[in-house]
Amino acid sequence: MAKKSVRDLDLRGRKVLIRADLNVPLDANQQVTDDRRIRMFLPTLQYVLEQGGRAVVMSHLGRPTGDPEQDAKFSLRPVADRMTELLGQPVRFVGATVGPQAQEAVDALGDGNVLLLENVRFHAAETIIDHAKKNPDKKLTPQQDELRQEFARGLAALGQVYVNDAFGTCHRKHVSMYDVPSALPAGNRALGFLVEKELKYLGDAVQSPKRPFVAVLGGAKVSDKIGVIENLLGKVDQILVGGAMMFTFWAAQGRAVGKSLCEHDKIDLAKELIEKGGGKLIPPTDAIVASELRVGVDTSTIAGEIPAEMMGLDVGPQTLESFGAIIAAAKTIVWNGPLGAFETSPFEKGTFEMARMIADATDKGAVSVIGGGDSAAAIEQAGLAERVSHISTGGGASLKFLEGKRFDPIEVLDDA
Repeated sequence: MAKKSVRDLDLRGRKVLIRADLNVPLDANQQVTDDRRIRMFLPTLQYVLEQGGRAVVMSHLGRPTGDPEQDAKFSLRPVADRMTELLGQPVRFVGATVGPQAQEAVDALGDGNVLLLENVRFHAAETIIDHAKKNPDKKLTPQQDELRQEFARGLAALGQVYVNDAFGTCHRKHVSMYDVPSALPAGNRALGFLVEKELKYLGDAVQSPKRPFVAVLGGAKVSDKIGVIENLLGKVDQILVGGAMMFTFWAAQGRAVGKSLCEHDKIDLAKELIEKGGGKLIPPTDAIVASELRVGVDTSTIAGEIPAEMMGLDVGPQTLESFGAIIAAAKTIVWNGPLGAFETSPFEKGTFEMARMIADATDKGAVSVIGGGDSAAAIEQAGLAERVSHISTGGGASLKFLEGKRFDPIEVLDDA
């Protein structure tokens, strides 16, 4: 994906539409509780402003129904306030995405100024492509397509150049991601620094890794990771399996899993993946089990059959020891998905221990890529974020990338 960079654009005095991923958590008082995505976006924004560009920032926040008054909790206004603090200069905000109010706010910008538009998902057209799957012929109706095009024209009218710095939504063909750059003239559509970094780390890891190359895959369901496992089996030296999906693999090995989360309809698939892996796919050998998932519950370690009244909720010490030896020898590590129910003590040990092992391996020269989502949250909570090579801002996008998917919002940008 050799695409033009924001460095290659003529920005001075020009209106620069930047699609960012500012989908950050807010508390009950509408205060940003985790500003990592904002901070990761700042280098691109600062560069545009330093070059004399007039930054017009677009983003989504959550999944609003489309009514700004009813869904006020999804407004980006608090994000503008936090951006102002982090940037050290005013970030103007307009409570509209298109139309006269938005156009007036954009026209008022001077060189080096920045404006944040309201949540693009307040407009029904932004995600309308997702609804095509529900139509009989899996295509947009003429009315839906016109709504999409009208919104795209409205957003495109606010800028002269386009920068995609929203990796977290690069796997979605939404209007602000795909149709807006499509509507702008060729030669004016580029990647931001964050997306460049994401593509470099994930691309290098998958396409030209230093070896041994180890993938750590956790999470609840095998069905969520089928594409990743199938794509990576031909590329990695080992795949270490954790999370609740380990019990589907245990069931495929003929082991009783008690009340553990298990996709019984995917057991045959798990058998096929184990066979296809030829020893590369390594499930845990033991688990931490309890009668229920709650804080402080009594636990025990089981390496055999899990009793009917018990459930597995984390990997066990034997597994951590064997996984640790593999991680310590690795030169490239990709991690996507927690190893246990890490949000609930005492089932955080496996996930936090994996975070520490990956950080230690990175200190010794390994390249480590943390695939966003819960993995990113876990390594942040463990206080180890500064000791890994890269933490992705897009859990879903990084997963799709690891599946080998192409991203239409990247493809539509200008080639380098």
